[in-house]
Amino acid sequence: MNRQPGWISIATLILAALFLLPAPKAAAAGTDETELEIEEIILEDTVDEDWLSALFSDEEDAAEPEAEPEAEPEAENPARTAFIDDIIARGKKEFEKTRGKLQRAQYKEDIYICKNFTVYLFRSTRDGYRMAEYPDVKLKIPDNLPSAQCRPYAYGYAWKEIPASEGNPFEIAAQFLYDTNLTKDENMEKALEFMRQVRRGDFFQMTAEYSHGSGAHSAIMIADYDPETDTVRWMDSNMVGGKINGERYGKVQFDESESIEWWADAFCKKKRGATIYRLRDDIIFAEK
Repeated sequence: MNRQPGWISIATLILAALFLLPAPKAAAAGTDETELEIEEIILEDTVDEDWLSALFSDEEDAAEPEAEPEAEPEAENPARTAFIDDIIARGKKEFEKTRGKLQRAQYKEDIYICKNFTVYLFRSTRDGYRMAEYPDVKLKIPDNLPSAQCRPYAYGYAWKEIPASEGNPFEIAAQFLYDTNLTKDENMEKALEFMRQVRRGDFFQMTAEYSHGSGAHSAIMIADYDPETDTVRWMDSNMVGGKINGERYGKVQFDESESIEWWADAFCKKKRGATIYRLRDDIIFAEK
């Protein structure tokens, strides 16, 4: 039997092996190799992971907090405002009547003594007003607290405590008493903050040592504390005065103005103090 040459057998094996190998897959129709290369370049670029997280996050964007509506100013009580207007108008009338001349302020019946003057202005205007809580009770202004009840402080920093049910339409809005446990500077800061509480119509009571003398004094504030000028405005009698033939005479003042430091320096001393008395909010017109 004739034998095939050896090279033919080798060739046959190679062909058989090639035939058995899997054929390469054809490229998808329409594929743009250039685009594939660009896509690969994009995928290899650095990506901002935080941006991606935010883009695909399930969390909703935090809502911006709503601005709180501005508080509306409290409506003024027309009866209370009218009462204060009447008191101030009466004080101005007395100022114009006296024309800057000194008035006797020696005896307990003299209306130009400081406390007597504020009481006179109050009593001259009170009949047209009442308190809503006690509409049948006539209004009254308390006397000063007696000396024995003021101790260890000096006389004149406060009034007697009379309940509203008996006609007292005032409430303590603020009070300062010198504290010996604090330094002078600390007391002064408290006194200044106390003076910043002044409002129009406040009755002011203090025991003081200042250029006009030493002792108790009463005044009525005719305007709110002014933070721009750091001042208060008031009316009073007998802060300024002197002796004539051995008797005390005082001057009626209206629309006076001084810094709160001036006032604080008067009562910010040991055993001294001051109180701000303010008309209640429930002032009403008296029934006729």
